[in-house]
Amino acid sequence: MTTIRKFFKNSKGATAIEYGLIAALIAVAAIAAMQGLGNSLNKTFNNVSTKLNGSTAAAT
Repeated sequence: MTTIRKFFKNSKGATAIEYGLIAALIAVAAIAAMQGLGNSLNKTFNNVSTKLNGSTAAAT
């Protein structure tokens, strides 16, 4: 009987699960933010590349 009481009073497992869920949520948010930033950087570099290629073609 005391073993069952100790099992229900022990909250360390629940706390670990909560921290795991928080870490997973932060990871998902970070991945989403980095994908948005990556797409934005890709557009910027493509724009710069296009303009540089256009300026070198006009210069020759």
